[in-house]
Amino acid sequence: MEAHSVAEITAYVFLDLAVIIVIARLMGRLAVMLGQPAVMGEIVAGILLGPTLLGALPGDLDTALFPPDVRPFLNVLAQLGLVLFMFLVGLEVDLSFIRGRERIAVSVSVASIVLPFALGVLLATYLHEAHDVFTADDGATSTISFVGFALFMGVAMSITAFPVLARILAERQMHRIPTGVLALACAAVDDVLAWALLAVVVAVVSAGSFSGVLLILLWSVVFALVMFLVVKPLLKQLVTRYERLGRLTPEMLALVLVGILGSAWVTEEIGIHFIFGAFVFGVVMPRQGAGALNHEIIDRLEQVSVLLLLPVFFVVTGLNVDVGAIDLTGVGELGLILLVAISGKFVGAFTAARAQRVPRRQATALGVLMNTRGLTELVILNLGRENGVLDDTMFTLMVIMAIVTTVMTSPLLNLVYPKRVLARDIAAAERAAMGLTDAYTVVVVVDDPVRDAGLVDLACDLVGRERPAQVVLTRVVRRSRPKPEVSSGLGADLELMATVAGELRALARRVEERGMQASVASRFSEDPWAEVTDLAGSSEADVVLVRSGWGIAEGARADGQAGTLWPASLHGSVVTVSGELGEPGLAPRGAVAVVQDGGADGRAALRLAAHAALGRSAPLQLRAGEGRRGLRRGVADSLRKAGVTVEPESTALPSLLVAPADAGTVPPADDLTPILLVHAGTADADRDMDETLAGIAAGSAARPGTA
Repeated sequence: MEAHSVAEITAYVFLDLAVIIVIARLMGRLAVMLGQPAVMGEIVAGILLGPTLLGALPGDLDTALFPPDVRPFLNVLAQLGLVLFMFLVGLEVDLSFIRGRERIAVSVSVASIVLPFALGVLLATYLHEAHDVFTADDGATSTISFVGFALFMGVAMSITAFPVLARILAERQMHRIPTGVLALACAAVDDVLAWALLAVVVAVVSAGSFSGVLLILLWSVVFALVMFLVVKPLLKQLVTRYERLGRLTPEMLALVLVGILGSAWVTEEIGIHFIFGAFVFGVVMPRQGAGALNHEIIDRLEQVSVLLLLPVFFVVTGLNVDVGAIDLTGVGELGLILLVAISGKFVGAFTAARAQRVPRRQATALGVLMNTRGLTELVILNLGRENGVLDDTMFTLMVIMAIVTTVMTSPLLNLVYPKRVLARDIAAAERAAMGLTDAYTVVVVVDDPVRDAGLVDLACDLVGRERPAQVVLTRVVRRSRPKPEVSSGLGADLELMATVAGELRALARRVEERGMQASVASRFSEDPWAEVTDLAGSSEADVVLVRSGWGIAEGARADGQAGTLWPASLHGSVVTVSGELGEPGLAPRGAVAVVQDGGADGRAALRLAAHAALGRSAPLQLRAGEGRRGLRRGVADSLRKAGVTVEPESTALPSLLVAPADAGTVPPADDLTPILLVHAGTADADRDMDETLAGIAAGSAARPGTA
């Protein structure tokens, strides 16, 4: 083919990048629609732009679009994308997942590496003879040694893609149950062991002699010691600077990029490939208190890596994949590869988990999840091809294996863990984690830990004399940016949630001082009300207390008076609070007032107003509502019999005004009087007035089913 000028090559690169971005985004969206990670669609897009589809069409389109003299320039961009990706992989490795699960995580990880590695080496003894010649891009051939071929086959069978696994768990909310946490722990250990093993394999293949291998490994150990003992403590200054400035500055990001690229250069010079330097730099990045910092770093780097550089890597990979060239013998070899890859990972993880007395369903889920290979597998396969140990046919077969084993994870997980079982286990895990019991439960949605301290005291008031009682404090940190596409972002999210949980525990002490049990729950979500709804359901909340205007949920019903949105099917009643709860709210100065209404919202408002009056040891003031469903006579007498001090409507301003959300106009109050609008949940809606009054009277008795 005719050589191109520098200007023509530059123009080709720009055109190729535009085509790659468009096709990658379209295929990524299609993958998401099919329930797969977007990155899997982008991998398939890269393959389709190579000989598999474009090359099979008339006109040799893959060569026309990606001429041979343009490909080296695309390869440089692809390698840069690979370096950034490996940094993100290292950043996601957080061994805190294994805390308390060390024995089972290590045993499952080791078993899910040793067995597939051994089977991969065994399979290599059969496949090597047919794939012992490597043909380079320039046409030069070389003999593939059995040792290099077998070692790479073993490692390729052993890998688990932590980012893809974590994303699957996060999207299914499985990271909130013990099975998901155990899978994360096993994958984290697997990542560390597999990459360390791969570094040794690369050293063996590239050194060529025993003394060369020892020298490479020695320098690798020195590099690791410097990174962990010198660089890691220095990087903690990033967290201090970030906390002081409150944002990721260009200088801080530049420092991270220099660290990534410098570490990659060092490991390339050592002889174990540049990806290991980027990976180790990600591993030594600070974790403690660095959730927000790491989240911003992931967000910034993925904008470049995901949109531009990684799709180029997929195309560079796809240019060496030709599915159409696989003959009947290749199909048989693919069957053996899939059998070894899937069975090795599954049997290893399942057997080790069962040996540690993990229940069968959870052990099966672990076996399925540990088969996730994804983009991480492509990195290893490209490394094998660069080192001349995988020919084009074997490279194609192994790429297909990586795609199949990743795509099958979600459907198989749906069979092993149906949604109804998962919902049950999530609810049970939530209640166990928060120490919830069968008690009267108030969930408080905290948006600002300082401002909402008054909400916590109000929640205690709304308990009244119900015993046993508990208050659940939750804060949902709204995700201002979309989730990362390649990395899961789960580690940074969990670090942020740990910080939030610490703030909530300080508020929980106010509840405990009132003699009630307190629990905290923190979440990171793009749909705050969905999280609150799940929490209210799993905790069987009787009341959900939230500031007016908090959270907007798709499909929520709107309260025209306060402009608040809330889900329509909560078991407990939703109480929206407008006005400030400062010192006047903490030190009540008068009666609790309730607007009379006989509807469902009105009955719920009456019950909660009576609880607040009892909780504050304050009188209850009954006010006339404007609707046609006013309270019947005798309600005041029933309230007095329940121990509530009732006083007639007064011109004096109350300390708290409670009103049904559908009452129409709420009587005026001064700026210091918080107004509580009550939206009846299904439990309050099912009670008639007699049952409501009886429930108030029985509030001081033990709840059914408790001692």
